[in-house]
Amino acid sequence: MAIDIKKCLEVRYELISKSIEDIENKLKHLPKGRISIKTRGGKTYYYLAGVAKGEIYLGPNDMELIEQLVQKNYLKAVLRKNKTEAASIERMQQLYPGTIAEDVYDHLPEGLKIYATPINICDDSFAKKWMEAPYRKKPFKKDAPEFYTLKGERVRSKSEVIIADRLRENGIPYRYECPLKIGNKIIHPDFTILRTSDRKILYHEHCGKMGDQQYVDDMLTRAKDYNQAGIIMGDRLFYTFESESVPLDVAALDSLIRSHYR
Repeated sequence: MAIDIKKCLEVRYELISKSIEDIENKLKHLPKGRISIKTRGGKTYYYLAGVAKGEIYLGPNDMELIEQLVQKNYLKAVLRKNKTEAASIERMQQLYPGTIAEDVYDHLPEGLKIYATPINICDDSFAKKWMEAPYRKKPFKKDAPEFYTLKGERVRSKSEVIIADRLRENGIPYRYECPLKIGNKIIHPDFTILRTSDRKILYHEHCGKMGDQQYVDDMLTRAKDYNQAGIIMGDRLFYTFESESVPLDVAALDSLIRSHYR
C-alpha cells in the first residue's frame, strides 16, 4: 500500500493556510492589549495589559472584553503553531522525492515492464490489476429485466445501477457479484469493493425487497453466514436498503462511500 504523502501534505498545507488567513482576519477585529490573570485566595482576577503603564483590572462588567482578550490569546497561539507547521511542510515538500519506489514499475518502458516482477505496486496499478482479474459472475435468468451501468455492466435493478455508478464516479474499485466461498457455500455479494487506502476487501449488499418476507429471511441467513466467516457489519460488510414504498437513500449511500470505501 502506498500512501500519497505528497497529496496529504498538499491537503494539510491548504487547510493550514486557510486557517492562518481566517485567524489573521479575526485578530484585526479584536481589541488591543492582552489578557493577564492572577490568582489570589483561590480566585482568578483578570487584567488588561499592553495598552498603558501597568495593568487595568477587569471586573464583572467587563466580561465581553475578557472573552475577546482570551479568544485573542488563543487565536495567536494557534496562529504561531500553524505558521510553524506550514514552514515545516514547505521544507518537507522540497525534500520529498518526485518519484517513490511504488512509481518505478509504472515508469518502466513497456518492453522492460513485461519481464519485470514488481515488488512495490502503486495503488492505481494494484486496483487496476484487481479489477481486471477474471471471475465467473452469477448468471441472469433469461426473462430477467435488463439494467446497465454507465460503463455498460449489466446489473439486476435500477438501484444497483445507481450504486455501481456512484462507486465508479468516486473512483472506488469494485467487482459485481464476484463469487465468495463462505464455509461450504458459494455466495455472490452484490458488490465486492477494494478499499485502496489499506487494500482491504469490503462487501456491499443492497437489500432491495424489504417488503418480501422470504427475501428478508434469506438476507438474515446470509448475514449470519457473513458473521460466522468473520465478515462483520460495519467493518467489512455494509448494507443499503429499499422496499416498494421506501426508495434507496442515495444521500446515505454517498455518505457510506465517503466514510468507509476510500
